[in-house]
Amino acid sequence: MMAKNKKKYWRDLIVKYAGNPIISLDDIPQLSNAVFNAAVTKYQDEYLLLLRVEGLEGKSRFFLARGKDGFHFKVSERPVMQWSSQEPFKTYEKRGIEDPRITKIGDTYYILYTAVSHAGTRIALAATEDFKTFKRIALISEPENKDAALFPKKINNRFVRFDRPMAAGGNIWISYSLDLLYWGDSKCVMETRPGYWDSARIGSGPPPLETDKGWLEIYHGVKKTPSGSIYRLGTALFDLKDPSRLIARCEAPILSPREYYERTGDVPNVIFGCGIILEETGEVKIYYGAADTCICVGLTSLHDLLEACLH
Repeated sequence: MMAKNKKKYWRDLIVKYAGNPIISLDDIPQLSNAVFNAAVTKYQDEYLLLLRVEGLEGKSRFFLARGKDGFHFKVSERPVMQWSSQEPFKTYEKRGIEDPRITKIGDTYYILYTAVSHAGTRIALAATEDFKTFKRIALISEPENKDAALFPKKINNRFVRFDRPMAAGGNIWISYSLDLLYWGDSKCVMETRPGYWDSARIGSGPPPLETDKGWLEIYHGVKKTPSGSIYRLGTALFDLKDPSRLIARCEAPILSPREYYERTGDVPNVIFGCGIILEETGEVKIYYGAADTCICVGLTSLHDLLEACLH
């Protein structure tokens, strides 16, 4: 059994789509530097990607891409969100908006994203019900904080999120809120592991998936090498009733930069996941930014993700 598992997980658990990258700079209607780190959801009969697109001035905004099969997309002609001209967002989005995650609760799709300014990075919250109108709600963290992922349901009558305050050394924290505006009762729930592929820094990826084994979180881990950092994806499992309690964590990464489009780009050797779709069949599509230059997708099953985490 050990030999069989070793052979199975010797390479990446996630199978990369043969048509990667699914979105590159050529697909963006406006002249830009790069497209990467997209949030994903299903709306009506379509897959939607909220794309981070960096403009020539070095600031990011969000475009929307629509597709029927999860692999082929058409990008909007103009951004659907960019840095705000209204306070209090204007001050804290002067250098752009980055790395969104989408969580559906009820009929509302909440978007957690990073607001970037001279004052650092803060978590911001927006919402939409139709992906035509996007409403900013609040700035919901102090700097330096980012990589926020909102749970898809209340737990013990409170909203829950993972985030990554950099002052804490690059670990994953949990916070709670009664109204989505004011957050507290924070604690560190998962730390870096010296020597491992996630030794330098970790951060939450897509919103957690609720499974019968616990809350499954796809996270990114960073290891520093003499030639630079390497970003990979891994899995962690948290208790359903108490999501601050870590149950299990994968030993090996589930996705690593191996292809040319993942190893060569604006920031080489980066795989950064922001979006996940669990299909009714149990198939999982994981959408990720590659080398901060393009967007890709990988395929696996919920069963295999849980197995990699638990065993």
